Amino acid sequence: MVASSDETVSLAIPMDPEVAFNAISNSRRRRVLLSLSRSHDELAADELAIEIAAIENATDPSKVSSNDRTTVYIALTQGHLETLDDARAVDYDDRSKTVTATDATEPLAEYIRRLQTACYQPESEETA
Repeated sequence: MVASSDETVSLAIPMDPEVAFNAISNSRRRRVLLSLSRSHDELAADELAIEIAAIENATDPSKVSSNDRTTVYIALTQGHLETLDDARAVDYDDRSKTVTATDATEPLAEYIRRLQTACYQPESEETA
């Protein structure tokens, strides 16, 4: 199936492929991009930390421990958000600790979603 020209344009990522691959090479960075894609608003790093910690610990966000949230928050603010900002995949304001989408956020998020779908493998059923 050939993509329409509209689809190709909407999935164009305004960055070098190596930069894009690096930006999405980490699961926490992928989750940041997916969260921004869903929200369409500015997100605070502490909100992202709670959301990501909940996913990583398979728990409700209201039940994320302070330690788990802090661990993710530190990783985000001391590395992952800066990496995404340097790639121009997001705009990260280090002073306010907030993240907003760029022109690259949605196309990257769409590729992540497509890859997750393409790589889906149902749990194998054991035969008796």
